[in-house]
Amino acid sequence: MPYINAKFSASVSPDKEIALKSALGEAITLLGKSERYLMVEISDNRRLYFGGKNDEPIAFFDVSLLHSAPRESYEALTSRLCEIAKDIMGVDGSHVYVKFEETENWGFDGFMF
Repeated sequence: MPYINAKFSASVSPDKEIALKSALGEAITLLGKSERYLMVEISDNRRLYFGGKNDEPIAFFDVSLLHSAPRESYEALTSRLCEIAKDIMGVDGSHVYVKFEETENWGFDGFMF
């Protein structure tokens, strides 16, 4: 039951949105999760500042998942998200933050996992 909220300081065109959605669907497998239950939110034109500045593209990925994953998996996904931000949105990895949140309580379709 993963959820990825991807926020970008720049505009995301429809083509880039599809590319991001697809890339995130593949990337989530690094945590042992599948795209089948992945929910993705893509927000563009966000007022993001990094180091007090916003003169370069910035990205923030907020990743939530049911239970947890090994640290090595988080490291692999962080690396992949930075690649995705660079390849699709032109955001340098030095301007990307990734936050992971684990939960034991996740509801879906009227019940709790």
